[in-house]
Amino acid sequence: MSLVSFMGAVEIGLIFALVALGVWISFRVLNFPDLTADGSFPLGGAVAAVLIVAGYNPWIACLAACATGALAGLLTSWLHVSLGILQLLASILTMIALYSINLRIMDAPNVSLLGETTVFTPFVSDENSYWMQSLILLGIVFVVKGLLDWFFASQIGLALRATGANARMACAQGIATGRYTMAGMALSNALIALAGALYVQTQGGADISMGIGTIVVGLAAVIIGETLLPSRRLLIVTLAVVMGAVLYRLFITLALEADFIGLQAQDLNLITAVLVGVALVLPKIKAKLFRKPIPVKTGGQAS
Repeated sequence: MSLVSFMGAVEIGLIFALVALGVWISFRVLNFPDLTADGSFPLGGAVAAVLIVAGYNPWIACLAACATGALAGLLTSWLHVSLGILQLLASILTMIALYSINLRIMDAPNVSLLGETTVFTPFVSDENSYWMQSLILLGIVFVVKGLLDWFFASQIGLALRATGANARMACAQGIATGRYTMAGMALSNALIALAGALYVQTQGGADISMGIGTIVVGLAAVIIGETLLPSRRLLIVTLAVVMGAVLYRLFITLALEADFIGLQAQDLNLITAVLVGVALVLPKIKAKLFRKPIPVKTGGQAS
């Protein structure tokens, strides 16, 4: 693998680290199976691309993408909390609706950002482009990670975690579980939309189909990270999720560049399925290999 390919994989991995953090909030913290990611990721990209082309500051475009992603998460959770629709079905309904909404926003299947000012433009030149974008994304990811660590250690964050761990017990303690579920889903999809906004700025444009498989990538990153770095400490868990996203993209790049395997770009989902399957099986294999034998107590005979 060349240095350029390596840095490119790290760059995409850092973007999808934000997706993985969002997926971790919905699936692990809230215990809410959410497929809205496949719609909120291109939603963030579409909003950011349209605003940047219209001449808005790219950072403002990113904030607007976060706001629209949060609204998508609120819609999904509102369908479940207020209307009683099943979690998975509510997220599917929102995802389907967002496909048409994204087309409305872009008014075309794609929007080009070539020649437009992005968040990377002031820092990137021809000499440092292959590593500077990764460095900027690394800073953004760790700022978001730090804010999440602080938030989930606060009273509101603890109440949100309690809602996902045991909703009935949290409700008995006076926690408004419905409101906290909606807040958590808004935060989750805001992060995913932010990833979409950054993604279109690195790729030079937004496309209506760029969200396909986003939830699979996010879940793969979470599972790989938790497998390689298992921990109950919040600081370590969020770090594991970020590492899982970067390692996932590195594995994908290695697999696609290995000529002896014969894989091509259209095999991306196949590689993802294999990686997730291996990550799910590894803990069980590890438990069997390192299982400690249970000592057998032998009682003495009475004389």
